[in-house]
Amino acid sequence: MGLVNPLAALVLSLGVLILMMFKRVRLGLALNIVAIMFALLSIDVGEVPRALYSSVDPSTIDGQLALSIIIASFGIMLLSQLYKDSGTIDLLNRSLESVLRNPKAVLIVIPAVIGLLPVPGGALMSAPVVDAEGDKFGFSRPKKVYVNIWFRHLIFPIYPLSPVFMIAMALIGVGVTALISMAIPAIAVMAVVGYATSFIGARRSSRVGGLLRKGASARDFLGAFSPIAVSIVGAIVLGLLSHELSRRGLDVLIAVFAGLLTLAVIAKATFKDLVNVLKRSTAYDVALATLGAFLIRGAVRASGLSEAIKGLVLSDGPSLLLVVTISTLCSFGLGSVSAGLAISVPVLRDSIGASFGELGLMYMTACLGYIVSPLHLCLLFTVDYFKTNLREVYRAMLPSFFASLVAITVFYALV
Repeated sequence: MGLVNPLAALVLSLGVLILMMFKRVRLGLALNIVAIMFALLSIDVGEVPRALYSSVDPSTIDGQLALSIIIASFGIMLLSQLYKDSGTIDLLNRSLESVLRNPKAVLIVIPAVIGLLPVPGGALMSAPVVDAEGDKFGFSRPKKVYVNIWFRHLIFPIYPLSPVFMIAMALIGVGVTALISMAIPAIAVMAVVGYATSFIGARRSSRVGGLLRKGASARDFLGAFSPIAVSIVGAIVLGLLSHELSRRGLDVLIAVFAGLLTLAVIAKATFKDLVNVLKRSTAYDVALATLGAFLIRGAVRASGLSEAIKGLVLSDGPSLLLVVTISTLCSFGLGSVSAGLAISVPVLRDSIGASFGELGLMYMTACLGYIVSPLHLCLLFTVDYFKTNLREVYRAMLPSFFASLVAITVFYALV
């Protein structure tokens, strides 16, 4: 028995996590502090080490999966940093501009492709392109922010190399292909909403030039994109070939480091380049955040929190409404999908006996809440770049958010 009721422990821990997010405490440190705090408050002190260790116990399948995902998330950030340091990300950007040429395609694809790399402040990489191409349609600055953010985050819920994807895969308890199939309908909804909001009624001006940098080709694109392709295809193929690899997360782990090796060869990275990447704190923080998410899951399971919440929810109550509210608000308030999922999935999954549709809804509404969060760094960086303000940006963005939220909720309710 802990010091306080598990529900009270959750409220106190969430309060501390929100405070740390506002104070810009690194997510990795914050999630681990909250995991330990919640465990100490809700579990008998003597049971805390066992409860936390159970999430990463290498003698269990769940523990092996967690450890694989933690190491893979570290590898993904190394891949991301090497892309940036080697200049390969710039080549990828330039080659796409040269190949696509159509302003609408550039506005949609460039932010999405740059979004494949979880680089802090990565939205700034696509902002100049969105700025120049958006002028062709007379987009306002708030609308440019909307386009850059909305399409940048369109793919990441189904992107196997995203740390968020891997955390969701482990917390929800499904494989790569299952989580992709779970999220694709919602992505389709968001794509339609984003396209309609951005381009219906928008007319291209023939008087405005666009940003089109020469000197890059389709061949350049294939070369620059190949490390990402190796990782994605590798993860999917390995998962399909071996269920045991997938259960332990080894499909993603192997594929990520295969992609990293491919990039090192293509970019002709030296040993010094690799050492410089390893010196960056970002990769370690992401791995630590992933560990924190699993520790929270272990603490929640041991605390009896799910049973406490189950007692508050009527058996015939609106479980979909509960899923939408908690998962959306957690990510929105914390400014992090990983943190939102780390809290909402363990709490909701066992409490309401979530179905396939409810699990998909849980994941996608958490992603939506994050996109419009005032703590979302990509959003804040882009607002600053375009010299506008959140109030104006929300006027452009919130209609798409609510339209997507309603449509996604209705879809998963019918699954």
